[in-house]
Amino acid sequence: MFLAALIATFGLAFAGPLTHRLTGRWANWLLAAAPAAWFAWLITLVPQVSDGEAWTASVEWVPSLDVHASFYIDGLSLLMALIVTGVGALIMVYSGAYLGTTERHIGRFYAFMLAFIAAMFGLVTADNLVTLFVFWELTSILSFLLIGLKHDYADARKSAQQALVITGGGGLALLGGLVILGVESGQWELSAIRDSGFSGEAVSFAAALILVALGAFTKSAQVPFHGWLPNAMVAPTPVSAYLHSAAMVKAGIYLLARVYPTFHEHELWSWLLVPAGLVTMLLGAWFAIRQDDLKRILAYTTLSALGTLTLLLGLGTEYAVKAAVVFLAAHALYKGALFMAAGAIDHATGTRDITRLRGLWPGMPITSIAISLAAVSMAGIPITLGYLAKETFLAAGLELDSGGPLLLVSAVASGVLALAAASLMTIRPLFSRPAPEHDLHPHGVSVGLWLGPIVLGAASWGLAFLTGPISTWFATPAASAAAGSPIDAKLYLIPEDPAVLALSALTILAGVAV
Repeated sequence: MFLAALIATFGLAFAGPLTHRLTGRWANWLLAAAPAAWFAWLITLVPQVSDGEAWTASVEWVPSLDVHASFYIDGLSLLMALIVTGVGALIMVYSGAYLGTTERHIGRFYAFMLAFIAAMFGLVTADNLVTLFVFWELTSILSFLLIGLKHDYADARKSAQQALVITGGGGLALLGGLVILGVESGQWELSAIRDSGFSGEAVSFAAALILVALGAFTKSAQVPFHGWLPNAMVAPTPVSAYLHSAAMVKAGIYLLARVYPTFHEHELWSWLLVPAGLVTMLLGAWFAIRQDDLKRILAYTTLSALGTLTLLLGLGTEYAVKAAVVFLAAHALYKGALFMAAGAIDHATGTRDITRLRGLWPGMPITSIAISLAAVSMAGIPITLGYLAKETFLAAGLELDSGGPLLLVSAVASGVLALAAASLMTIRPLFSRPAPEHDLHPHGVSVGLWLGPIVLGAASWGLAFLTGPISTWFATPAASAAAGSPIDAKLYLIPEDPAVLALSALTILAGVAV
């Protein structure tokens, strides 16, 4: 039934142009029902998964080769799948409002976007290595089509090709790594490899690790493979909001978390992930505050966040895994909200240039509230989910026996720059007086344009007050699944360690100063 429903979602996606012709402006709401239904079904699995019992499904795919289309939903898969489907449903609604009156290929866009949501959903729930790779490549191809949607423009074609070449090349490396992993371990299900371990030669183990890491690095835009992500901002804003903040770029992070139990004890794991993550985190944060376009600011802060996640997984400690899980969820919420809000501003004013945007609050109050909520979470200010993510990150640095001071300095520096980037998007654009020469006449936007930002922005705050349920239902199961062993991932509004609170206060004060 699961595979049939997933195939039906792809079928609905490719009926997107017909749906648009038949239903017009209601097509986005109707197509959003598919990811919303998946989200609702996933919520019913929360009690089962939080009790430590994974949901599984498997059907024969290529019997002669003993290949199964198998799916496995544990805490990590559930968290990612909820992000993919929940944000995906909001993006489908947003897309119709954003593109409906301006994009002549809107039906084609619906097809590509819903197919991408289905491919991402398949990727984060796939258990079989071959199945995972098929969905992995589908996301690369569909990303190419979405980035290049406005193919009449040379920069759109170039950016789409660049993304395909880099992520496609990484996909070839990943294929090699997965084949080595399957052949040498004798298992082709990720869950079985995690339970039984890798029994092959040391050289094969190292080769598999390097190749899988390369695949993840290209997908998640780690330095030196990062160039495609900022350039992909030429895509329509719904594409940026979903593929390059909440979903596709998280695929590489998900893969690293999925293979963490197999690889993390090998010293090569840390030697690969920690430098790449650290450099990407700091460079992304630095470049973010040097931009004057809303989407490019968000692109580089996304780059920084992806580096942070890679760094945390590379540290190889339980607290770092906990921090990665919390940061993964927090980033998806606030970054999805900010991208969509940036698109709404562009839609209403005709510009994303922060040197021109002034005094948006009176004309766009709901959008301004959404930006403010999400930006405060991105800045790591209490009491938001972004604040909890920052606290766990700092706690992970304090826990380290060696390298802790360097990590803490880097964490504080990236936090300072993140707060500065958040302020660039909010203080002057929203609250300063409009300049006469920049009279942009901002006005309210339709419900489709503000619904997604306000829901995700409010969730960035509301979930922070539910630390008990969030810890039990999501953080602990996801962290335990990623680590391959039980982790008690409790979250606290007030950190247990006073040093964490002091570092957090220092980060905020320094960020305000910057």
